[in-house]
Amino acid sequence: MQNDDLLSSGAAPRVLLSRGALLRATEALPVRGARVDLRHDGYGHGALACARILAEAGVREVVVDDHRQAAALTAEGIGARSNGAGDVDPAMLFGIPSDADPAPATDPVMSLQGRVLSTKVLRAGEAVSYGYTHRASADTRVALVTGGYAQGILRALGNRVRVQLGQRMLPIVGRIAMDVCVIDLEGTDVDAGAPVTYFGGEGAARTALAGWAGVTGLTALEMAVVIGRHGRQEWVS
Repeated sequence: MQNDDLLSSGAAPRVLLSRGALLRATEALPVRGARVDLRHDGYGHGALACARILAEAGVREVVVDDHRQAAALTAEGIGARSNGAGDVDPAMLFGIPSDADPAPATDPVMSLQGRVLSTKVLRAGEAVSYGYTHRASADTRVALVTGGYAQGILRALGNRVRVQLGQRMLPIVGRIAMDVCVIDLEGTDVDAGAPVTYFGGEGAARTALAGWAGVTGLTALEMAVVIGRHGRQEWVS
């Protein structure tokens, strides 16, 4: 299946954006009367949608990428400009891990969620994905999961990080493909359609982006920008 077909089929991973988490961050920081940096399309969170939520919370002004975005927000009565600096650390606002704070006190606004497409038995010695970079050390079962490098899940993460399935953190094995990856179920099985959380949310994957940063050499905020721009965004409560 080609990438465009995968996206149109609804099988692409979802970039879930929590309105509640963003509002809680505005109270914790606080941001009333502040200017907030929403460049890079709100660091992958969607500048226009974030600006509207922040305006409700009393933010004085937002900084966006260009004059067209600023004009659109100004027309809605929201203070906006396309230059200048913000008063609030965007990593803290969006609950994104950083070198200084790998487990921020604010909740992550963004989470990335794939789903299980299928499962199969993998016998000891058998390999998965392109290049056979992983071979099973014992009989196991693996799951094919939506989400690949086309959606910002970098190839460097293969064989290096874990994702959340239910209450367990399970490893990505083998090379990450364009639209899918493989996880080792480590002796369990799961139904097709089961959700898989790459990072964010309220469970064990909450701060997983910190580990991704350690593997890739990119900052968690940089990866959020890429993933937010390439994924299928959906605001949730």
